[in-house]
Amino acid sequence: MEQMTQLAPVKVGDTLTVAINGYATQGEGVGRYKGFTIFVPNSLDGETVVTRIELVKKNYARGELVRVVEPSPHRVEPACPLYAECGGCQLLHLDYEGQLAFKRQRVIDVMERLGGLKDVTVRPVIGMPNPWKYRNKVQYPFALDAKGRVVIGCYQQGTHNVVDTRECLIQHDLNSRIMNRLRELVQGMGISIYDENTGQGLLRHVLVKNGFESGEAMVVLVTNGPDFPEGKELARMLASNFPELKSVVQNINTTSGNVVLGDKNKVLYGEDGIIDRLGDLEFKISANSFFQVNPAQTEVLYKKALEYAALTGEERVLDAYCGVGTLTLFLARQAKEVYGIEVIPGAIEDAEENAKRNKADNVVFVVGATEEVLPKLVKIGIDFQVAVVDPPRSGCEERVLEALVQVKVGRIVYVSCNPSTLARDLKYLVNRGYAVKEIQPVDMFPHTYHVECVVLMSKP
Repeated sequence: MEQMTQLAPVKVGDTLTVAINGYATQGEGVGRYKGFTIFVPNSLDGETVVTRIELVKKNYARGELVRVVEPSPHRVEPACPLYAECGGCQLLHLDYEGQLAFKRQRVIDVMERLGGLKDVTVRPVIGMPNPWKYRNKVQYPFALDAKGRVVIGCYQQGTHNVVDTRECLIQHDLNSRIMNRLRELVQGMGISIYDENTGQGLLRHVLVKNGFESGEAMVVLVTNGPDFPEGKELARMLASNFPELKSVVQNINTTSGNVVLGDKNKVLYGEDGIIDRLGDLEFKISANSFFQVNPAQTEVLYKKALEYAALTGEERVLDAYCGVGTLTLFLARQAKEVYGIEVIPGAIEDAEENAKRNKADNVVFVVGATEEVLPKLVKIGIDFQVAVVDPPRSGCEERVLEALVQVKVGRIVYVSCNPSTLARDLKYLVNRGYAVKEIQPVDMFPHTYHVECVVLMSKP
């Protein structure tokens, strides 16, 4: 530690004036002091700020914002009273125009730095006309405050302290109203709350899933064990307050760690899931299945993916990491045949039901890890003219990329929620003969640092 302090021109507790000239990955302002990098959360590009150093490492320091000396024209007053505590949003102090510019530059920088892609076309980010109340799903932990009262809300940034969240400006109002009534009922019924330090207590997390188009909602209560004697009564009372509530499900998770959902579900009230629509297609949404959280921008995203796929009706299409088959079914309407691969069995069950619901008979769903299933399909002679991949944040397994190269897929549409792993995977494909035609970022998560991208790649 002494050696680090000697190398760095700052130490913990120092108060400095710093010029901010860019952003880090998660939207923190970046400045330099005597050539040394200083990260300052809540500061903006072009500002001069006073910061107090909180952390010093060998190559950088982190400081808290004390005051802004010269503000950016893009600085705004955060609209949420919990912004200073809550870790849900990171960019509420930056106007929306500035957020979109930051996200586009983030994609450009990552493509150059990690992908070696200097001349790739990154289009302006497609934003939302009204970037508020856009989330159809909320997932919060339960906790107790110092007085033993039930708390439901976001984790404070960088901690596991739960900030009681009664209203959220990026959540649909129904989500917040259900959450607030649930808090009252759990408190009144004296149901025990899980403590991650001791492993004791029952209620761990709550999810609310809200069908924007259908008007149906479901609540998933995650419990630390199967015994939930108050469960059906709690579900009935909650449903009596909200006619939109068509499903209340208990999900059992007895594992330690950060995984929210377990594998086993019990229906406490109503159905085992809800129905919602994207465009003119209907989808079943269950407790464990993934469904895009911003339906308005999902339609924008899928429209762009379909445009890049440029289907004529003659192609066999791969949809890797297909989830409940949302994009698969959009592709199926313009393709000869679509194969969807997904590792979660429950998601494939929903996908098959969704195919029947939408009368799509040209889709095949396969359960398994894409990196295992795809090489087997290639081995038995099933080839694809177009591949769509929409992997998790960790990106594609190298074996998936290998199989795409092996089968000589002419056109690849890559949908990504993580620019860093996207850049890594694009670099792999470029080194094996593919060209990046263009990248279209889409703002799926306004007021956060996240950015989704759709990429068109093809063989020259």
